[in-house]
Amino acid sequence: MLLSERNKSGATFTLLGFSDYPELQIPLFLIFLAIYSVTVVGNLGMMVIIKINPKLHTPMYFFLSHLSVVDFCYSSIIAPKALANLVVEDRTISFPGCVVQFFFFCTFVVAESFLLAVMAYDRFVAICNPLLYTVTVSQKLCAMLVVGSYAWGVTCSLILTCSVVKLSFQGFNTINHFFCEFSALISLSCSDTYISQLLLFIFATFNEVTTLLIILLSYVFIVVTILKMHSASGRRKAFSTCASHLTAITIFHGTILFLYCVPNSKNSRHTVKVASVFYTVVIPMLNPLIYSLRNKDVKGTVSKLIGTKVFSF
Repeated sequence: MLLSERNKSGATFTLLGFSDYPELQIPLFLIFLAIYSVTVVGNLGMMVIIKINPKLHTPMYFFLSHLSVVDFCYSSIIAPKALANLVVEDRTISFPGCVVQFFFFCTFVVAESFLLAVMAYDRFVAICNPLLYTVTVSQKLCAMLVVGSYAWGVTCSLILTCSVVKLSFQGFNTINHFFCEFSALISLSCSDTYISQLLLFIFATFNEVTTLLIILLSYVFIVVTILKMHSASGRRKAFSTCASHLTAITIFHGTILFLYCVPNSKNSRHTVKVASVFYTVVIPMLNPLIYSLRNKDVKGTVSKLIGTKVFSF
């Protein structure tokens, strides 16, 4: 409690962001604004489309809707503050504000990693055991998997956040990042950060190994099943879908592994910031496009909505 009170009263934080490159502030602002706008429209649009179309009330779209929720939430936690810091001089953030930003960001990122694994399992059952799909992936199981993803995200985030609150921060602190990233934050502490670093390494490694194992095993069985298909067009379609899915997973998990599962990384802070852009800004924009907007059912719903709007005028 004493450390927490001292942090609140004596420490100030400034997000350095991309201020090292003043000539890029406006171009970066416009790029980030465009990406965030697409993210908001894409993810909110997917939630609405899945909600209003009864044909999309299936396990796959249930998981997709929650992926859109997660993408919208953790992008909205980071992007508005990052956009503001690109055009204002005052880039300060309070200690409580920094802690809250990290807590929610960590919660949704962990939830997303497990939702991606859940979606891989869903595709495994749908492709490898289609006759048992509706029985195996029941509404109860879907709800349990989604709630479990959120609950584990909150658990990881709460433990890591508590470890930060117990640290001591004094004076003026510059966070060399565009958001309150865990390693950048604890590197400014006056106290011993060994426990915090160890907790980060343990949780990041456990989460990555667990989710990647589920994803890889699911896709191994999916590929084997696809190769046994007699229809060439069916195989091409299935492989195309898997390629898109695996591309997004590779970017997301590759970035996480690069940033958090290599202790005492010698990578420059500039490299870390650029890599962080992928999973904080780019991935939330890409997910609706990769997983949903290329789907015929979703396209059909969008076309009907647009047609209805046009004829209503």
